[in-house]
Amino acid sequence: MPAECDDRESSKDMSYQFPEGFVWGTSTSAHQVEGNNTQSDYWLMEHVEPTIFADPSGDACDQYHRYEDDLALLEKLGFNAYRFSVEWARIEPEPGHFSQAALDHYRRVLEACHDHGLQPVVTYHHFTSPRWVAAAGGWENMETAARFGEYAERVTRDLGDLIGHACTINELNITALIDEFKGTMIPAEAIDGMLAAAARASGSDRFSAFLLGDSAAIEPVAIAGHHSAVQAIKAVRGDLPVGMTVAMSDYQAVPGGEAVMERQRERIQDVYLREAGDGDFIGVQCYSRSRYGTEGMLGPEEGVEVTQMGYEFWPECVEACIRHAVDVTGSPALVTENGIGTEDDGRRLEYLRRALGSLKNCLDDGIDVRGYCQWSLLDNFEWMLGYRPTFGIVAVDRTAQVRTPKPSAAWLGDVARNNRADLS
Repeated sequence: MPAECDDRESSKDMSYQFPEGFVWGTSTSAHQVEGNNTQSDYWLMEHVEPTIFADPSGDACDQYHRYEDDLALLEKLGFNAYRFSVEWARIEPEPGHFSQAALDHYRRVLEACHDHGLQPVVTYHHFTSPRWVAAAGGWENMETAARFGEYAERVTRDLGDLIGHACTINELNITALIDEFKGTMIPAEAIDGMLAAAARASGSDRFSAFLLGDSAAIEPVAIAGHHSAVQAIKAVRGDLPVGMTVAMSDYQAVPGGEAVMERQRERIQDVYLREAGDGDFIGVQCYSRSRYGTEGMLGPEEGVEVTQMGYEFWPECVEACIRHAVDVTGSPALVTENGIGTEDDGRRLEYLRRALGSLKNCLDDGIDVRGYCQWSLLDNFEWMLGYRPTFGIVAVDRTAQVRTPKPSAAWLGDVARNNRADLS
């Protein structure tokens, strides 16, 4: 056999075939891409004074009107799934008033997903809530858990026949995670000032927003809301796979920091993972690692590359987080978010290659991993940081709303199309 044939065979042998039926998607959330989500608590907080938001979301990526083009692009790139959220503030803008027009809109989005060969992975709540929910105490008020169950029931009744996987609450542990950074990256007094301004603007004395509220008060409500939604969804469509998504990190300790690390992982992550038993999968969402010493969380290790978000370039978090999530929950894993904020798409390519390599290690050990959804499809609104961080595999000119796929989109789409990757 000629030498060049040997080289081709050798190269072919280095590629990895993923399991049949593996889910390959990208992720977004409604508020971050749709634009003009005016009835939501976050829209209000973006426009009060003072605010901690670098930019208002505004038109965002105008996906509310341009979803068809985005879904066609995903199909062209080679993906077989799309994870997105339906917006509670659009669907129930006032208590008990469900907008049939908004539900019909999301039904058209779901139908378009199927038309383009994309399995819809739908999140019922991705950080934003209706203003009336926030004004009534938000996710610090146990009544919200029951309200969320009613909303989940209505969404499933109208849309459930077209949903492939359902995620209840995106990162229901996120407020506990944010607590780690209050006083450093996010000054607590700035958050308090904005929430007070939002309370005045909404005529409320108890305004609270998911992600930014009191984590101790939100924890039981978020967990109850998850269970309420699971029950509501299953009551309508018992065969619909439903799962919890958790913000995870590769928890590591320097010598002497083991007890602190274990205590924080329990508080921030594991107490939620143990509540995932009524679901059909666990949604793993991870970006980096968290290092702990005897005094608490440590910053990035000296010499390690950091991303636009200020945390370490650590794609191997995927393997560590999948293993831990499956170990705690006993459920199959679906990676519902993983990616990197960077202006250098070459670094994104390296991150994705290493992330999938770490996922491969889990599959090789027989761990049940159902799929991988990269964050995010588009450069979009990144909450308090506005439009500065760029996580997308597709760039967006928000003046003309023109989409430009990056090299990482072509690479990951090719992996998805062939269900195979060269991870060497």
